[in-house]
Amino acid sequence: MPKPADAAVRTALIEQAAAMLAAREPVTLRALAGRAGTSTMAVYTHFGGMPGLWGAVRQEGFVHLAARLATVHPTDDPVHDLAALGAAYADNAVAHPLLYRAMFDAAVDLPDPEVADGGFAPLVAAASRACADGRFDPVDPVDVATRLWAAGHGLVLLVLSGVLPAEALRAQGPALAEAVCLGAGDDPARCAASVRSGWSAGSAG
Repeated sequence: MPKPADAAVRTALIEQAAAMLAAREPVTLRALAGRAGTSTMAVYTHFGGMPGLWGAVRQEGFVHLAARLATVHPTDDPVHDLAALGAAYADNAVAHPLLYRAMFDAAVDLPDPEVADGGFAPLVAAASRACADGRFDPVDPVDVATRLWAAGHGLVLLVLSGVLPAEALRAQGPALAEAVCLGAGDDPARCAASVRSGWSAGSAG
């Protein structure tokens, strides 16, 4: 009977590949196996080869993101929820910076493309509720979610790249979320209160 694949080896390969990618090191089969403390055959055992590994690295990033966003439970205030999701998104990126960077390397396909929806669908759902509740104008929730995601992603990358200090996430993240929600038609005073409470609720730190 073949020896079962070791989940710890699979995880080590994914983590080391993400680290080498972020450091812009040449990622060869031999170098990766050496960094992960395993054999080159392990890459084929777990992923079928290097292309499969890169897809798994991207996938792991989206899995972590979806799991973090799932900890944000909907309330009766959808604008609060949008801000909470934005804070959780930023927290996930800081907690898993190497995987976060690898997520957006679209040169390789995801093994399960639907996994990417787990990081975007909650934003669309919250924006849809904000429209239905009259907090937002009759706008496309996908547009609102896209603006919030794009703003947050840009801020996160500036922090992860060292261009901005880590404190910028807490200082600028709520302001960006508030600007997106105001642009969608929310009342200024109500929006400010919802975003402040939501960002605090969604942040782990």
